[in-house]
Amino acid sequence: MDAQDVGPGDASGPLVVRSPVAGRVLPLSDVPDLVFAEQMLGPGIAVEPDPGPGTVVAPVDGMLAVLHAHAFLVRTGAGRGVLVHLGIDTVQLEGEGFELLAAVGDEVSAGTPVVRWDPSAVAAAGRAAACPVVALDAPSGAVERLVGDRAEVGTQLFRWA
Repeated sequence: MDAQDVGPGDASGPLVVRSPVAGRVLPLSDVPDLVFAEQMLGPGIAVEPDPGPGTVVAPVDGMLAVLHAHAFLVRTGAGRGVLVHLGIDTVQLEGEGFELLAAVGDEVSAGTPVVRWDPSAVAAAGRAAACPVVALDAPSGAVERLVGDRAEVGTQLFRWA
């Protein structure tokens, strides 16, 4: 991570959140789930992942505070939480098709592998593969989009003011 990615180390400094997957960038309003589309958990951006097996990485430096096969939360040293959700309604798959590569409590850096999965298998199971990346509990308007229509793994998605 570069010095420009974080502020002075407190919750008021900006935090750059990077893409955990490669794919087409979507506004959260396009995610087929009301909780994400209406930003009930916070603002952010979604990525429609490229088809085929892939590895999902941490979007920021921090600690894995929550880890499920279908979602994880990285808590930064400043206390901010960044949620990554792998597909929509994927909790119903009960972990099938997901492989955890890390554990709750692990310290991660942006780019650290967290989960291996296949978005094509998620779509074949009748679920949307879109991956919301959310600034948990941030106020509306707290994120600034930094990416165009496509993201690669590690691309800067948004800045959380």
